[in-house]
Amino acid sequence: MGLSIKTTEFAPEEFERFAAKVRTDLKALTRLLNRPGFGEGASSIGAEVEFYIVNPALRVQPINTEIAARVQDPQLTVELNRFNLEYNLSPQAFKGSPFARTEQELLSAIQRINQHAASLDGELVPIGILPTLRQSDMGAKAMTDEPRYHALSKALIQQRGEPFSIHIGGNDVINLEADDVYMEGANTSFQLHWRVPAHRFADYFNAVQLVTPVVLALASNSPSLFGHHLWDETRIALFKQSIDSRSPNHKTWRHPPRVYYGNGWTRSAWELFAASASLYPPIIPLMSEEDPMAVIDRGDVPKLAELRLHQGTTWPWNRAIYDHTEGGHLRIEIRSMPAGPTAADMCANGLFIIGAALAVLDDIHHLTSILPFHYTEHNFYRAAKYGVGAEIIWPHKNQVQLQDTPLLNVARDLLPRARDALAQTAVDESEIHRLLGIIEGRIETAMSGARWQRQITESLFKSLSPDEAFQTMLSLYMANQKTNTPLHEWTLSP
Repeated sequence: MGLSIKTTEFAPEEFERFAAKVRTDLKALTRLLNRPGFGEGASSIGAEVEFYIVNPALRVQPINTEIAARVQDPQLTVELNRFNLEYNLSPQAFKGSPFARTEQELLSAIQRINQHAASLDGELVPIGILPTLRQSDMGAKAMTDEPRYHALSKALIQQRGEPFSIHIGGNDVINLEADDVYMEGANTSFQLHWRVPAHRFADYFNAVQLVTPVVLALASNSPSLFGHHLWDETRIALFKQSIDSRSPNHKTWRHPPRVYYGNGWTRSAWELFAASASLYPPIIPLMSEEDPMAVIDRGDVPKLAELRLHQGTTWPWNRAIYDHTEGGHLRIEIRSMPAGPTAADMCANGLFIIGAALAVLDDIHHLTSILPFHYTEHNFYRAAKYGVGAEIIWPHKNQVQLQDTPLLNVARDLLPRARDALAQTAVDESEIHRLLGIIEGRIETAMSGARWQRQITESLFKSLSPDEAFQTMLSLYMANQKTNTPLHEWTLSP
């Protein structure tokens, strides 16, 4: 949704023309996927990190456009809410030390942006949900004044026909209504892009889907909202509900939500794009002049702008991405991991999810045969709710019957297999050792950002008010984050 638009008003016939163009793009994609050698380039990664902006009192500071104007970096973009920013990291070939390069670029960007933010009494915080966020910080006033966000908001509200309803039960329970999509902006994430071979896209995608719950639990860093301790990764529930455009008063069949885990094990890349086109009505019907069939006829690669735009207005936790650059290729966008705690932790999460997916890749047909897809979705929500304490239903190659397994046991089993799988790639052994060592540290201490936040805050509750406890915990979090010391090495005494 990083596009620039000038209007938020669209006529019904514009939506019809857009939907027709998406169908044409799908036909063009079929031809591309059948083109010999399409999407077979070298593997690469890329990432986006979203941030909160806080003031000296560690409350939200709604100055994203002011910071962006001062920084003047095309890789820095504003987000839905005025107290959020996103940094788009450079793509890296998946060889040598791709995550070390990403980590250094991220640290440098944070330092540079913070220098500009400081003069505006602002500072960046990479964290899934800001612990000091208050309900009074939200509302229409919180939203960034950009036409694309107004258009998105208007379309989702029209489709729903009533306020968005949010109910999340964890240690505490929260029930609230929102009259706009601003609650979505309470979530910040670390989004990883992984370029994979087009001819095996389905296998790679299914492998990522299978292992995502394990990595999500270890990466969890969003245990609270508005002073309530909820899920270990509260973002997952909040994001889904905050932009659920389905009307509760449906009279026929119920459409799936635009935020979802999947509709089944994937058989091809094409079906992921086709399903989003058939299941979800268009939101922003911007048209290009491109004739994709003519572009293919002359041997070139079309942009498929309408298909890509539509795909960008559905939010599966793992999303198929088509990119026309470099001769055309496909990527998996891994969207479930939260921002933070440190650059090192985020990069460790990224390498582990790729390594874990590679570890199960050669067995993926068997594993997806013995584990019905809805159990993987079940695992995902268990991991989000219970974090490293979750039990999940995990397929073992030689087991007779599926059964609940402690998630940490699965992670402990996957880790050496991920290490071995990554050793078969062009990534340096030193990178694998350092980053998977961070994952091992979290597994052995049963620690995550969510668990650290919760334990520190609950300890502080004994002597401080809830507001003071969350503020003090956030101050400790930020002090640790600035050192880039991995989370599992942080002290648990406030």
